[in-house]
Amino acid sequence: MKKKKIMTSLLITAGALLLLAGCGNNKKKDKDVTKIGILQLIEHQALDETRAGFIAELEKQGYKEGEDVDIDFQNAQGDQANLKSMSDRLASDQNDLNLAIATQAAQSLISADNETPTLFTAITDPIDAGLVKDVDKPGGNITGTSDMVPVKEQIKLLQSIVPNAKKVGLLYNSSEPNSKLQIELAKKELDKLNIEYLEMTVTSTNDVEQVTRSIAKKVDAIYIPSDNTFTSAMSTVGDISKETQIPVIPATGPMVELGGIATYGIDYFKLGEQTAQMAVKILKGEATPETMPVETLESLSLIINEEMAKKLGIDPTSIKAPQ
Repeated sequence: MKKKKIMTSLLITAGALLLLAGCGNNKKKDKDVTKIGILQLIEHQALDETRAGFIAELEKQGYKEGEDVDIDFQNAQGDQANLKSMSDRLASDQNDLNLAIATQAAQSLISADNETPTLFTAITDPIDAGLVKDVDKPGGNITGTSDMVPVKEQIKLLQSIVPNAKKVGLLYNSSEPNSKLQIELAKKELDKLNIEYLEMTVTSTNDVEQVTRSIAKKVDAIYIPSDNTFTSAMSTVGDISKETQIPVIPATGPMVELGGIATYGIDYFKLGEQTAQMAVKILKGEATPETMPVETLESLSLIINEEMAKKLGIDPTSIKAPQ
């Protein structure tokens, strides 16, 4: 009996040692997994494509979600209270890197965390947004990619699609800094072309239908910047465009797909990929946000909604990239 008790005791001890060894291995494995937090302002196609491009490029670079990297994705759905609580959560998670998608998400995240390496994307003017001091030398724990659109070329495209346009409608959310900047640039270009313009703004997606219907009665074409509110409601804008036969030239490809006729701009999936390439350099210790210049997407594309063009009586093959 005594011998049996000794053997049982040895087996229990050995099992305990194996269990502890297993726990130690798990801890080591956990340490090898990169932790990334993503905070997105709102769900819509442009921002979703940016996130998808970011994750896809990470995998190409050897950071596969669920294996090499754990991604904590938070979507605030446009709510300021959500932004704050989600920013606080990501700040306390001790992630290896955080990503903010859209201006308000970046502002909220950097306010909560000025230490974790952070990237932003889908932001037009990071200096005006108070995120960086200089696009060449950001100077803090945040840098990223800008989605500044070629407003001058987009207004040229509008004029080529509607050559007889005498008045252009400008629609945007006045609380979005990116939109205001693009609208100011659009007004300067319209002034150069001696084309009148009419501005109308919204405060939420609830206003979009009424405001779009109102302006469509008074203009020959409509220009919309890369505005998060209008992107979320572009299908409504598209329905009104078909009904009133007023072409809408938005700033981004996803907005064209959802209801615009055409644009000359950036590919948000590629923007996400480029942001991920910056992330990998930071994760590998090859660069830091403090000295890493803000990047823009150099390749631009002509995006045409052929179905919309035909609905408006415009030959899609006649729409060319501005020179």
